[in-house]
Amino acid sequence: MSCYPATDFGLNFVLNFISISMEIVSRYRWVFAFLVCCCALFSRAYSVKKLSGMSKVRGVNLGGWLVVEGWIKPSLFDGIPNEDMLDGTQVQFKSTLLQKYISAANGGGTNVTVDRDVPSSWETFKATSANQLTADYQGVPGWDSNGATFEMTIVTNNLHGDYQLANGYGHDKAKEILMKHRRSFVTREDIRFVAEHGINTLRIPVGWWISLDPNPPAPFIGGTLEALDNAFSWAQDFNLKCIIDLHAAPGSQNGMEHSASRDGSIEWPGSPVYISQSLDAIDFLSSRYANHPALLGIELLNEPSASAVPIGVLISYYLKGYQIVRKYSSTAYVIFCQRIGNADPLELYQANIGVSNTVVDLHYYNLFDNFYNNMSAMDNIQFIYKSRLTQVQALNNANGHLVFIGEWVNEWNVKTASQAEYQDFGKAQLKVYDEASFGWSYWTVKNARNHWNFEWNILNNFLPLESSSSKRSPRNVMLLTLVCGCFYLYHIL
Repeated sequence: MSCYPATDFGLNFVLNFISISMEIVSRYRWVFAFLVCCCALFSRAYSVKKLSGMSKVRGVNLGGWLVVEGWIKPSLFDGIPNEDMLDGTQVQFKSTLLQKYISAANGGGTNVTVDRDVPSSWETFKATSANQLTADYQGVPGWDSNGATFEMTIVTNNLHGDYQLANGYGHDKAKEILMKHRRSFVTREDIRFVAEHGINTLRIPVGWWISLDPNPPAPFIGGTLEALDNAFSWAQDFNLKCIIDLHAAPGSQNGMEHSASRDGSIEWPGSPVYISQSLDAIDFLSSRYANHPALLGIELLNEPSASAVPIGVLISYYLKGYQIVRKYSSTAYVIFCQRIGNADPLELYQANIGVSNTVVDLHYYNLFDNFYNNMSAMDNIQFIYKSRLTQVQALNNANGHLVFIGEWVNEWNVKTASQAEYQDFGKAQLKVYDEASFGWSYWTVKNARNHWNFEWNILNNFLPLESSSSKRSPRNVMLLTLVCGCFYLYHIL
């Protein structure tokens, strides 16, 4: 916390006036006392909610831009000719002759058999170009009575990330699609819009391959570095700050499409090579942007899986990442994301990670869990005020790291909610998340699903966020009070 310098015009005016009029003011001690109280309030208003020279973070995520998430913009995949067989699609095969399913004996690694009546995990395969399951038959294949004929059932096709897009289109077409997307999905006008509506920070998800731009390894497509540079430039134009978030690590840290997973596997935590590549990306980003005036912080990894990433592995990685950022900057915030799933955020407060400007990132969604399915609108709102607020306050009081609600959204599982109920839900979240010592960031700036779309929420009055033009800061209020007091003093004297 720090106060603004005493050279500020308004405060300087007051101090000079008081100094010159000291003898006169002594005859009006109650007026002088009033001004002193105003100065104290003014100083306090300057110091509260200060983070290395700025207010608490009120941010928006640029999700789905430099790391692809198909649900955010489904049209990105419209031109893939065989979209139902993207990388990671899970399939089952049943012999039309035997009416039995193909099975990986003992879960895989040994024989493949055709002897299962009911398909389950051992009978479900991921379709990838590197691994093929073939039925070799000597002769001319036929149908039904032929042992080489199988009925294929698609079980899931839920990965629509960078890997699926690039392999689905092929390099040249994917490059064309992504170049257009990166130039149009987030623009300078979008940054202007958020800056004019109460936002002061951009949280920008990137993939590990950005450090090898413009020629990242296949199947990834170059061009994200140029787009990130543009985002920093736009942020500087509108006096915003940037948080770079390593959203996708090599081998995937959570098996989801937003970690650029190929097939749902989580290989990052068990691979020294993948962890090293992630740290190389942090080194690259830190060295490139450390001295940029728009940089606020670097988030070392997004949403590592609690079930797959051991806490010891994660803490070791976070400590190395912290040291890398500090090699280039003594002031940039280093952000550690909580593990998703069954994990206690206190585990990161109890670990000895970093000594200055450190932040723990929590993601708060009233979704994705059966716990929220039967909650009414009022239940959701009360959950925010009680459970969320209690945790935020407890972590605010914990030693060490600041608290950041890095992702949240004005959406829930209330199917028939009115606009007024959405507004109340949004108000509750804004009020509670404003209590976080570092601040919050909305997910996401644009989205095909309206209530996830920050711009749509603002334009359609579903999220009651005060704009920067209508919001009077405590600094301006105190300055106005001081000036008015000075003119009053001048008048009565």
